[in-house]
Amino acid sequence: MNSLLNTLHLLLPVASAWAEKQEVIILEQGTPLTDAELPDARRAGVIQPEKIRVLRVEALPHPEDEDMMFVAKAIGLFNPRSVGLTLGYGICLRHGSWDNRAVLVHECVHVGQYEKMGGIRPFLNAYLRECIDPGYPFGRLEREAILVANDICKIDDK
Repeated sequence: MNSLLNTLHLLLPVASAWAEKQEVIILEQGTPLTDAELPDARRAGVIQPEKIRVLRVEALPHPEDEDMMFVAKAIGLFNPRSVGLTLGYGICLRHGSWDNRAVLVHECVHVGQYEKMGGIRPFLNAYLRECIDPGYPFGRLEREAILVANDICKIDDK
């Protein structure tokens, strides 16, 4: 675990630069939340939901840097079951989840976390560390996204 944390520390600048670049792409190519989705984003904790853009993709973008991908896969990210990816105000949704409200709300929780933590680098530092200890998906940030999305979607389904 210590070696992964040390590697993560070294890769954080590269990961942050990649995430910032991807956010720009998503913001340029994505679509804003609909009038029906904006209230969910607010309930999920997003302060400025009008800044969110959603890009619907066949496959989620992933880092080209081999060391970054090695660490990401080692901690459980970018696996075949991954359906969403949030980078700042940019959300990517993989085909099959484009119309899944719970997935979008989950990703909106992450947007709110980015906002509260002050941006991409601080969020990635905390989130990726939690993916190592206690492990994905047991970290505080991921658990919050899971629980809030479940609560928001369950309340309205009753």
